[in-house]
Amino acid sequence: MAAPAACTRFSDNYELKEELGKGAFSVVRRCVQKSTGLEFAAKIINTKKLSARDFQKLEREARICRKLQHPNIVRLHDSIQEENFHYLVFDLVTGGELFEDIVAREFYSEADASHCIQQILESVNHCHQNGVVHRDLKPENLLLASKQKGAAVKLADFGLAIEVQGEQQAWFGFAGTPGYLSPEVLKKEPYGKPVDIWACGVILYILLVGYPPFWDEDQHRLYAQIKAGAYDYPSPEWDTVTPEAKNLINQMLTVNPSKRITASEALKHPWICQRERVASVVHRQETVDCLKKFNARRKLKGAILTTMLATRNFSSKYDAHGRSIITKKSDGSQVKESTDSSTTLEDDDVKAGFAPSTSTPPQSPALLAKVITAAASPAASTSSARKQEIIKMTEQLIEAINTGDYEAYTKICDPHLTAFEPEALGNLVEGMDFHKFYFDNVLGKNCKAVNTTILNPHVHLLGEDAACIAYVRLTQYMDKQGQAHTQQSEETRVWHKRDNKWQNVHFHRSGVTGSSPFTFAHK
Repeated sequence: MAAPAACTRFSDNYELKEELGKGAFSVVRRCVQKSTGLEFAAKIINTKKLSARDFQKLEREARICRKLQHPNIVRLHDSIQEENFHYLVFDLVTGGELFEDIVAREFYSEADASHCIQQILESVNHCHQNGVVHRDLKPENLLLASKQKGAAVKLADFGLAIEVQGEQQAWFGFAGTPGYLSPEVLKKEPYGKPVDIWACGVILYILLVGYPPFWDEDQHRLYAQIKAGAYDYPSPEWDTVTPEAKNLINQMLTVNPSKRITASEALKHPWICQRERVASVVHRQETVDCLKKFNARRKLKGAILTTMLATRNFSSKYDAHGRSIITKKSDGSQVKESTDSSTTLEDDDVKAGFAPSTSTPPQSPALLAKVITAAASPAASTSSARKQEIIKMTEQLIEAINTGDYEAYTKICDPHLTAFEPEALGNLVEGMDFHKFYFDNVLGKNCKAVNTTILNPHVHLLGEDAACIAYVRLTQYMDKQGQAHTQQSEETRVWHKRDNKWQNVHFHRSGVTGSSPFTFAHK
C-alpha cells in the first residue's frame, strides 16, 4: 500500500509576521518564506464562517489568480487549504496606490498618464488573453510594486473576476463599481471583456484631469449619464490635452461594446505606442490639484462605508424620510445602497426589478489584495502610530462621555462640532449646546458601571492633519434597579489636527440597538 502524500501546512513553509489589514473573515499578514527568506503577503481566510457561495467565490479567485502571471498583476505565489483556514500568498507590494503616488510627484504630464494607462492595459490584455474579465477596475485596485521611482503599476483584487470562453458575451450578474460600470452592465445586457475597457476609459479620463467623466450624487442620474455615454471635455482643463488622448478615450468610452476598442488595439494606439512623439510633456499642476481632492473624497467616503459594511447588525434601517436604506440580497445578507464611486457592487442572482446594492457583504472573504500596500515603506510605522493616536483620542472622548465629564469632552471637540445622531431627529447639529444638554440631564443620571468597547476600528488617514475613524460601539451598563443592559451603535468620526492637537470636528452615529429603559449616551 502506497504511503499517503505528505500534507503541506502553511507553517511548514512560511513564518507569519505583523498584520497588514483586516476584513470580516480574513486577515492579511506579512510572511517570510523559510527556504528563501523572501517576503510575501498572506491573506488568511477563516473558511469555517464562509457560506457555500462565498467558498465558491474564494475558489474562483484562487483559480483565476493562479492563471495570471504578468509583471503588471499582483501575483499569487501559493494557495494552501487547511482544515479551517485558506491561505493565499501574494506579492508584497509596498508602493501604495498609483493615484496617491501621482499627487506626491514633483512632475506629472500627459506622457506620464500614457505610461500609466499602458501598464494597466498590459495587465488587462493579459487577463483577456487568458479568458479572465476583472470586472472591478478602479483606482483602489491599481498599486505600485515599490516606492522607487518608475516602479511597475500592478493590478490587484480579483475577487469579482470571472472566466469567459473567447469573446463570449453573457449575463454574469450585476457587478462592478458605480462610476466605472459600463452601459451594457447597467442595461442588464450580455457582457464580456469590453466592460474592462470602459473602466480603463474612465480611469484614463481621471488620469488626465483629476476628476471622473460621469458623476452625480443621485445614482439613477449617474447611471443615466453612463448609459447615454454623456461625457464631455470642458474648458479650460481639456484645452491642453492632445486630440490623440481624447481620441483614445472616445474609443474606450464607446457605448456599443462591439465597437469599443480592445486592449490589444488600445496598446497599438499612437498616443500609447508613440508617446514620445504624440503625448504632451507639459506639467499638469491643475490635474494634480484636482486628483488630490478626488483622492481625499474617495478615502473619506470609503471610511464611512467601511463601518456600514463591517457588521450585519445595522441599527438604522430607514433614513430621515422613512425610506429603507437596506437592500436584502438573495442570500439573506443586508447591504447599504450607495452612489459612491469607490464602493463595489455585486449581485449574481438578479431578479426582475433588481436594484443594485453595495457588495463585499460582511460574510465575503474577498479582502482586497491592496491592503498589503505600504507595509514595508518607511512611512508605514509613522502611519501606524498616527492611526493608534486616533483610536486613543476616540477612546478618551468616549471615556469623557461615560463619566459625564463635559470639560474633558469640550477639550477634545471642535467648538463648531457637527453631528448627525438619532436624538437630533435626522437634523445636522452644530456647536456644543445640544451636547451640553445631554451631559447636564442624561449622562450618568440613569445608570452606573458603564463599560464601552470599540469594535473593528478602521482609521483612514487623510493627509498629515486629518483622519476618519469608523467603528462599532458596544456599551454595557447597569441601570438603577441593578439590571444589566447592552447597546450597540455604529459611529464615524472625523478628526482634524490644529496646533499639534487632534480635535473631533464631525461625527455620525446610527440609531442604538439593544433594550433600554431610557435614552442613554448621546454618542
